[in-house]
Formats: sequence, C-alpha cells, structure tokens
Amino acid sequence: MRVLGDWSCWSCWSCSTRTGEEEEEERRTELHHSDSLSDNFTALQASFAGTMLHVKLWWLASLSAMLLFSPPTTPYPAASDKGRRKVVHVLEDDTGAVIVQTAPGKVVTHRGGTITLPCRFRHEPENVDPARIRIKWTKVTDAFQFEDVFVALGRQQRAFGPYRGRVALEQAGPGDASVIIHNITLQDYGRYECEVTNDMEDDTGFVSLDLEGVVFPYYPRLGRYKLNYHEAEEACKQQDAILASHSQLHKAWLEGLDWCNAGWLEDGSVQYPIAHPRDQCGRKDTPAGVRNYGYRHKEDERYDAFCFTSKLNGQVYFLKRFKKVNYPEALKACQRDGSAVAKVGQLYAAWKFQLLDRCEAGWVEDGSVRYPIVNPRARCGGSEPGVRNLGFPDKKFRLYGVYCFRKNSNSPEAQTTQASIGTTTKFTNSTRSI
Repeated sequence: MRVLGDWSCWSCWSCSTRTGEEEEEERRTELHHSDSLSDNFTALQASFAGTMLHVKLWWLASLSAMLLFSPPTTPYPAASDKGRRKVVHVLEDDTGAVIVQTAPGKVVTHRGGTITLPCRFRHEPENVDPARIRIKWTKVTDAFQFEDVFVALGRQQRAFGPYRGRVALEQAGPGDASVIIHNITLQDYGRYECEVTNDMEDDTGFVSLDLEGVVFPYYPRLGRYKLNYHEAEEACKQQDAILASHSQLHKAWLEGLDWCNAGWLEDGSVQYPIAHPRDQCGRKDTPAGVRNYGYRHKEDERYDAFCFTSKLNGQVYFLKRFKKVNYPEALKACQRDGSAVAKVGQLYAAWKFQLLDRCEAGWVEDGSVRYPIVNPRARCGGSEPGVRNLGFPDKKFRLYGVYCFRKNSNSPEAQTTQASIGTTTKFTNSTRSI
C-alpha cells in the first residue's frame, strides 16, 4: 500500500490510501494522455512546417514576379532632350565654395535701352586663379529649358544667337559676373540664370528682366477666335509685339484693362481680364480678375491674342492731309513722307509712352482703323482712355486718315539701369553637368 497526501492532515491522509490496481490504472491513463500530447505536438509541427513551406513558395513567386515585371534600372541618368539639361550635384569635402549673389526681384528697362543684369560672386578661399573661373549666362525659356546667352572663361568671351554684339561682361572688379545687354528687344524679356564655376565647385543665381510696356488685345480681319497659338504668336510679331505673359496681363488688369474675349498668352494658356463683372463675361456675381481657361491645345483651339509691346525707337504721328484716303493711298502717303504705316503695337506704344492723343480715325498697317485717346472727351469714343478700334472696313473707302511711324535716325543712348545686389543663394561644393 502506498501512502500519498499531506502528513500533517490526518483526515486527508486517511482518504489518500489506494490499492496497486488503482495505481496501475492511473499510470496507464497518464501514459495514454502523454501519448496524446505527443501526437498533438507532432501534428502541430507538421502543420507549421506545411505553413512555412507555403510562405516560402509564395515569397519566391512574388520575388520572381517583381523581377519579371519591374522596369530595368540603371545608375546613369536618361539622355535629356535637346535644349534641356539635367543637374547632377557632386558633394566634396568642405574645402571651399562659390557663392553667387544676384538681384532680388526684377530689373526693369524698356525696348532699345541698356540694362545690367547684376551677378557677383566670391570664392572661399579667395586665392583662386581668375583664369579658371567660368561665367555662363542662360535664359530660362521653359521649365528645365534654357537658351545660351553668354559664356566667359578667363579672357575668352562669347555671346550666342541674337545676343551677339549686344552682351558683354561689366568687369567692375574682382568677383563681378554681371553682364550688360545693349539695345534691349522685346524678346529679351524673361528670367536669366548666372552660373559661376571653378573646377568642381559652382553656384547659380537668377535675375528677371522686365520691360516697361503695354498689353493690348488683338484679333485679325478674319474676326474673333480665329487664331491658334502659333498664328497668335505670329500676329503679335507682325504688329511689333510679342505674346504677353501672365504677369504682364495681370499688371494690365490692375491698371484697368477689361476685355471680354479670351486670348492666348506666351505660356500657351488662354485668359482674359475682367475689371467690371457682367453677365456677358462670366456672370455678374463672379469677382473681378483674370479669368483663366488653362493650357489649351496649341494647334486645334482658336482664340484671340493678348500682345505686349514696349517703348518705340521712333515716333508715331497722324499724317495731316486735306482729304481722306483709302488704304492703298494711305500706304503711299506715309512712304512719301519718309515713314511707314504704323502697326497696331506701335500705335499702342505711342499712346502709352508718347501720350499720343488724336480724335481722328486713321488706317494702321493691318487694315484696321483706330485712334488713340489719352484725355477722354465728348464725341471721342467713351469716357475711358485707350486706343479706339473701328474694326476692318473695306480698304477702298476714302473715309479716314492714316497713322505713320518714322524710325529714329540715330537711336538715343539709353540709360543704364543697375539693380541693387540682394539675396544670396549658396550651394556648397557642387558641380553641374549640362
């Protein structure tokens, strides 16, 4: 007989006496329970192994699919389109830096003027051979698209394209990378980048060149909404102007320009300025502002144009005659007077800058009839100053005078405008591949 239990508890002891048969039965029960646990554990191991096998197979299949369908990668940048460039910065140790300073905001001039695009640099350390400094100016024509303007390396200098003969270094002393542009044209308007490079170190700064000028809406004899983007660009060019930028149109709106027909801008967007909201122009309850149709298809869609022109290198005048003329007679009359029939852009520039005020309608170059009013008065086309447009009458009608344009025999020397040097932008120890 086996004794189990607690020796200090007699009542429990008396209840814990068992026979050998009972102990044997208990041992078989424990062995059976142990075998069951062992079988369950073995089954669990098998199940877990099967699950892990499925996971491994799924992972291998996923990896194979990724390798099969993923695009190939390369450590080298893709080839850029012509006229575009990618920037690669290579960091070096902190041994030096090229720091470029340019004017904040804009420098302003007018057509025919002379302007300095300010750009100064310093090198850390300063004992650098000037002959190893490269100065390069480019014009930003689009996002990541540039037009070469000027480059200098030591004493060697070169200007490109339409800038040849007009651009040179200012050379005001050590660290001066400024350039002077003479005989400013309408096409010079825009944003310029000054880049200074010394071996593996470079830095850049930006200067915006703005022009004093006037924005005017334009449509041809064919009527409204007849121009795609390229035709609008050419139409402005023929009238001594360029397509206006958004900032130029916005400035004109701030000055009171109100026009209810949408027109192309130089960035390919279509917009129109509304100073006095009305139901015929995008609803009366819509706030005043520059309405924007967004970027439109340059070949298929047709609108008017918003053109921009600047100060003239000449003079517009109304040719005094005793009788009215038709369009062919107007052409000959201006030629006999040593001039040419004024273009629409020239008439707007004369109204804006020469304060030309004449309450007589006259032919202009595109076959339209217009007249400029600086001081509004009775029987002169309304209460607002501007250039009045009578449309495109039959060129055979002898009902109007003519506005002529005579170029200056000697272009006046324009004043050089210099903007103060301001904000500093720093890129330490980097180089750019073009």
